[in-house]
Amino acid sequence: MRSTRRRIGPALILAALCVLGAMPSTSSAGRQPVPGAYVPGEVVVRHEGDHGARVVAVDEGDSVREAAAELRRDPTVDYAVPNFVARAAAFPRDAASGPNDPGFALQWNFSGPFGVGAPEAWALAARRGAPGGRGTVVAVLDTGVAYRTIGRFRRAPDLGSFVPGYDFVDEDRLPLDLNGHGTHVTGTIAEATNNRRAASGIAYAARIMPVRTLDRFGAGDAVTVSRGIRYAVRHHADVINMSLEFPAFVGAAQIPQVMSAIRYAHRRGVVMTAVAGNGARASVLPYPGRARDVIAVAATTEHGCRAEYSNAGAEVDVSAPGGGRDAAPAANAWDAAHCDPSLDGASVYQQTFGTDLAHFALPSGYYGTSMATPHVTGLAALIIASRRLGRNPAPDAVQRLIERTARDIGPPGFDTAYGNGLIDAAAALR
Repeated sequence: MRSTRRRIGPALILAALCVLGAMPSTSSAGRQPVPGAYVPGEVVVRHEGDHGARVVAVDEGDSVREAAAELRRDPTVDYAVPNFVARAAAFPRDAASGPNDPGFALQWNFSGPFGVGAPEAWALAARRGAPGGRGTVVAVLDTGVAYRTIGRFRRAPDLGSFVPGYDFVDEDRLPLDLNGHGTHVTGTIAEATNNRRAASGIAYAARIMPVRTLDRFGAGDAVTVSRGIRYAVRHHADVINMSLEFPAFVGAAQIPQVMSAIRYAHRRGVVMTAVAGNGARASVLPYPGRARDVIAVAATTEHGCRAEYSNAGAEVDVSAPGGGRDAAPAANAWDAAHCDPSLDGASVYQQTFGTDLAHFALPSGYYGTSMATPHVTGLAALIIASRRLGRNPAPDAVQRLIERTARDIGPPGFDTAYGNGLIDAAAALR
């Protein structure tokens, strides 16, 4: 989506950053925006007949919401909404047979009893002529990726192949990571495997398209996210990973440019994944995961329990390992046997920044639905590359296969905590 900026007349700015892991709530109806829910001084406007929306600047001291309401009174305006902020959906870190990567022993999420069955999936993908998802392109909409050595930046030594991306935060062609979140997410998808270095990635031969839509603090806005989606589609991504979430009160009508971009991606045959969110809520999910054409991913722990932070809701499609502590057990036999909130929970380990931007490690402390989502993204890349569903499968077909082959955990059948179950990469490729 193209966006331009101009000024309009009076109204009062209400804003600041949306806080990661907002307090749980049971309903979004009638809720007032939390401070920092949208970009100060900006309204996103689309007029009838326009191909894209514009970002309109609001004069200092004027109200964003009043300005948007004033614009909506113009009969030629399709929509006018604040530029809502999205956040990375992870918690920041504190300071068997398988591949020979030394960190693989830490990757319970790949091969443990409640992992995703990666080793067998790798063997099956190779047998189908697509080792590690070779031939697929995965766009990572995030804080950027440590994909290149330039100036003070260093390429993560265990990341493999990239295609050109874009930085929609700084508006340049260097979507470099200043946070670590995007590099960690990328590692789960495509970290090099069986090279005696660091850890492993699910679709280790997929090519990554870094698309920076979140800043160094893990925050982005609706315009940036929508532009990132459209860029990924136009540049031939097969899968888009969105380990980010808007505030729970933000509905589809408030982020029309994001919803339009999602519909565009789905029409063009792109699989999209996004977080179920980290608010520990049991009602509706945040966008973009709530969108019908996006696979919404809840998080589980090394014990096979729903993670304490993971949202639940009817829009949850599947679960994947996100790490951290168990949630309190719900009233079902599975949770009674597998959930113990008194136990410490393992992190998800991938290569990302260590002490600074130039040094890399496998740090502990990364957990969240951000960490769960790229497991599903990597599996989608393996399915597409292996032609398990034929050439160029429709996004809905890929989603149905992932759901149908998921391991049924929690109450029997679909449930709001685990969705259709814990993904099983090996079962999906058999």
